[in-house]
Amino acid sequence: MEALRRGELPIVEPDLAALLGANMARITFTADTRDLNAAEIIYVSPDVPTDDAGRSNLTIVDRLVELAFEYSRPEATIVVLSQVSPGYSRARARDGRRLFYQVETLIFGRAVERATRPERIIVGCADAGRPLPAAYWEFLCRFDCPILPMRYESAELTKISINFCLIGSLSAANVLAELCEAIGADWSEIVPALHLDSRIGPKAYLKPGLGLSGGNLERDMATVETLAREHGTDTRLVSAWGEGSRIRKDWAYRILHQEVLSRKPNASIGVLGLAYKENTHSTKNSPALTLLAHRDLRHVRVFDPVVSAAIVPHAIQAANALDALQGADAVAVMTPWPAFRAIAPSDMARAMAGRILLDPYALFDSADIAAAGLDRFVLGRPPERVEKGA
Repeated sequence: MEALRRGELPIVEPDLAALLGANMARITFTADTRDLNAAEIIYVSPDVPTDDAGRSNLTIVDRLVELAFEYSRPEATIVVLSQVSPGYSRARARDGRRLFYQVETLIFGRAVERATRPERIIVGCADAGRPLPAAYWEFLCRFDCPILPMRYESAELTKISINFCLIGSLSAANVLAELCEAIGADWSEIVPALHLDSRIGPKAYLKPGLGLSGGNLERDMATVETLAREHGTDTRLVSAWGEGSRIRKDWAYRILHQEVLSRKPNASIGVLGLAYKENTHSTKNSPALTLLAHRDLRHVRVFDPVVSAAIVPHAIQAANALDALQGADAVAVMTPWPAFRAIAPSDMARAMAGRILLDPYALFDSADIAAAGLDRFVLGRPPERVEKGA
């Protein structure tokens, strides 16, 4: 609590520290539940922990909802912002109290943008035909975006539906990108054509990736599979998405084994990035950790701008990105941190002992990579190999 009062944040998000600093005079941090009595609107928004199977533990949400009911004024509006399963809000609604469920659209690395400039606001209500409380409506209108009231269950399933559409797009992109790697096509050349199709759209998420990461998508898949078992609906497609994700997460390991480890079991591997994506400290279901879980990667040097290599017991913490590449037989860029783009491929090649670069997100220029004499592997492209003797 004292750290928050000093403006010290326990998380990494672009622009969040500056936003907090600019508004410190308007913010009070407290752990005293009696202070809830002064609030007109109370948001309940803890992070929901999930296990390795994507199952949610809503105990902390339940506890905070109960505290909000107990210590707030009877006319206060209580809004659950944490992601919950369909049926959760109605089961906790109380006669005479105002309880709503608001769909959060957080994206790690873009949290401030998503919170301050939402595309739309989705609100689950006990009765979607009744107007929202005046103070809550006035607050939401300040964001100047569409407000969509609907019944609790629809709002709870809307969040899952959004993520399912993303999973479907990502899964399709991964399947086709893998085919591109095999037949000599380039997925990055195909994507512009898809964006120009009005049925798909210019903002469609078509980037191939290293499986589903971060935890939220896996949680939603687990939730739907649980509901489907209870209600007898079909989820074979969901199971296929999960299996495809597990296969894709091993993309980096398969290449390392094929190109290096099969010939040199004690190869030294440099790894850049441990966070599951750039601009966040979260490592939930990180592809880098999936890679480093393979026990035949015995000699590994790791660097991430915000995540310590201490979370990988057998890895050596590098002092910086180039230090992670020293003497490496192969390098895998597992998180596309913007700072990594500044590394000159020529410096990379001088630091390395080998010539294998896994650059799944294509951070580096092809011509610079070729000039440095590196063989590069990119998601959705055939291998870019330097001709021997060239």
